[in-house]
Amino acid sequence: MPKTALVYSSSFEQFSYGSHHPFKLHRYGIALELLEAYKLLNLPKMERRDCQPVTKEQMLSFHTAEYINRLEEFSLSDESRADFLFGLGDADCPVFKGLFDYAALGAGATMEACRLIEEEGFRAVLSPAGGWHHAHKNKASGFCYLNDAAIAIKWLLKRGRRVAYLDLDAHHGDGVQEAFYDTDQVLTVSLHESGIYFFPGTGFEDETGNGSGLGHTINLPLLAHTDDPLYMRGFDEVVYPLLAAFNPDIIVAQIGADTFRTDPLTRLEITTFAYSYIMRKLQALKIPWVALGGGGYDLMNTARAWTIAWAAMNDIELYPRLPTQFVKKIRRQGYPNTMLLDAMHWADEHDRGLALDAMEKSISKIRKNVFPTIIGGDLKELL
Repeated sequence: MPKTALVYSSSFEQFSYGSHHPFKLHRYGIALELLEAYKLLNLPKMERRDCQPVTKEQMLSFHTAEYINRLEEFSLSDESRADFLFGLGDADCPVFKGLFDYAALGAGATMEACRLIEEEGFRAVLSPAGGWHHAHKNKASGFCYLNDAAIAIKWLLKRGRRVAYLDLDAHHGDGVQEAFYDTDQVLTVSLHESGIYFFPGTGFEDETGNGSGLGHTINLPLLAHTDDPLYMRGFDEVVYPLLAAFNPDIIVAQIGADTFRTDPLTRLEITTFAYSYIMRKLQALKIPWVALGGGGYDLMNTARAWTIAWAAMNDIELYPRLPTQFVKKIRRQGYPNTMLLDAMHWADEHDRGLALDAMEKSISKIRKNVFPTIIGGDLKELL
């Protein structure tokens, strides 16, 4: 059985975006408790690895020196400061003491995950504290300060690897798209809630790359109320054949759980049914992969999602009900959940019809504009 690893540092939980911010860092602790409850932290072929912060040199492979310097400066005290030129100090990206160390450690976890596959032959690695896909070269955005995926993928490219970046978060992975928009060495695929009305307002079908990267950026925007069957269809008809045809050396997947129907910040209607299906499909590709935690603002959904992903990475089928002792514990904290695996969810007929029509139009555009570049020739073998 191939080796797997979980990369995480307990230091993450020492930081805080603030009590009123939707991004709660104690979600990591809840997820680890669920993994422990399922006895998934002491598997025969797995390892738990700590991580170190990325270096400034590694940060500068994507970010500008001016931005990094300001990020470090603002991190030195609890003083309330803002520099909107660099996206720092607003409601989404607050400034707090230790911010620079926190961001560097998160990027370091993703770097270590990729290194384990590249240098130590691991087959699948989970880094729950990664997935900061909105950070731009010179600007923080959408809760993200350093773009860990961009930094780690840049490192992989220097080593001659071809990389597929898959973004399953409800929000478009705009920062990662920016990083690799003009290269054919990275296939960037994002399924997300449509930017017509939703942050960050990007990620449309006509964003397909520039120069040598033309045709290597793929976006499948989803209307609100896209449900399990539609989400799985989008994956099967767009993502899976493109990943198979591109055949990368490694897949870096941002597996955010904010697509779930009970997430407070989004309007998709996905459940763990579709999420589990996709994790198993990714594992079935037999391509080494890194999974990054990404978004998710219903903390129990996030814990369930990462547990499902980790089980899939280790080819383990889990009991669909949450362990009894875990249920008793979370009930005292106000969580009503009893199931790990949900039944397949169908949205309201009217809403679903609108989402279906939009998806069919998007898939048609992608097949016309992108498939010939990546797949070429006859598509039937991969569909």
